[in-house]
Amino acid sequence: MGNSVLKEEDKKLAFRIYLYLGALFITSLVVSNLIFQKFFYWRPFGDVTVLGASLFEISVGILPYPLTFLITDLISEIYGRKKANQIVTAGIFASFFSMGIVLLANWVPALPNSPVSDEVFSHVFALSPIAVLASMLAYLFAQYIDIGIYHFWKKLTNGKHLWLRNNFSTFLSQFIDTFTVVGLLCIFEVLPWSMFYGLVVSGFVFKVIVAFFDTPFLYFFVYLFRRRFNLKVNQEIDLEA
Repeated sequence: MGNSVLKEEDKKLAFRIYLYLGALFITSLVVSNLIFQKFFYWRPFGDVTVLGASLFEISVGILPYPLTFLITDLISEIYGRKKANQIVTAGIFASFFSMGIVLLANWVPALPNSPVSDEVFSHVFALSPIAVLASMLAYLFAQYIDIGIYHFWKKLTNGKHLWLRNNFSTFLSQFIDTFTVVGLLCIFEVLPWSMFYGLVVSGFVFKVIVAFFDTPFLYFFVYLFRRRFNLKVNQEIDLEA
């Protein structure tokens, strides 16, 4: 695959867009870790069960999370594997840093007239270190695998069939992510084993549906990038040139 050497003005614009995509990615990741303790039902197909588990009994943390895979696929397609991996690494750092701030805020005692008491704050925000570790391990495996598979298919198809690499990379990585995080949370007794199958099936199927729906958006954004920066199929922007 070839790299596109841009004019200085276009290179600055491409870099700014990369930063904004990175900001969206990190925000989605951090927020998903902050809110994941709330669970809800989503029943677009009625009261459906799979393997004895209710379909779409899922954490609200899953809502912003699929966006991270769309963004890494877009960055992979336009900026290349190295830049996608850099965003993932930055996301890991941001997640641990944000969790550290939350734990510090939980340790500081609340005033008697504080609108939010220590008990309420701790119940909502004091995430289990095991839960955070499980989420980060799952995220680490899933994102790097997603990027690796994406570029495997990109190389194999010579940059064609965008839908193929977008969906197949996401399917496997999302299953690994869902299975790993739910499994670790159950092993360390953060969640009961009775929820394991339901959460794995619901989470994975939900992410597969999202992957299908985000494919047109990926095509649209890739089209905009290629048109604006005059990129050919399988050509990437080299920000370091």
